[in-house]
Amino acid sequence: QVQLVESGGGLVQAGGSLRLSCVASGSIFSINAMGWYRQVPGKQRELVAIIISGAGTNYADSVKGRFTISRDNAKNTVYLQMNGLKPEDTAVYYCNARIAVSRLMGEYMYWGQGTQVTVSS
Repeated sequence: QVQLVESGGGLVQAGGSLRLSCVASGSIFSINAMGWYRQVPGKQRELVAIIISGAGTNYADSVKGRFTISRDNAKNTVYLQMNGLKPEDTAVYYCNARIAVSRLMGEYMYWGQGTQVTVSS
């Protein structure tokens, strides 16, 4: 079994910063991508940032220049550094990873449990 565990959410004032972390554990052969999505009630989950092995990073236009995604391959961990936070960044943030559990099996998508980020004005 594979688990993704997030940490680092919380309440912050507009203009502040938070750093989210997500650790993948379990039976992992390779991690092909790790990223962050967010969701507010009544809306679809949206991509915030993703880092793809061998292909670089991609960001939502709304966070470019403010958020930075990074990954520590040795620790199977992905980070999201969020600076210049705005009230519209308020959401539940979910870690996502595309993981292969063996050489013979294809990759599967896994999700964390979500962490709340609230930005007050």
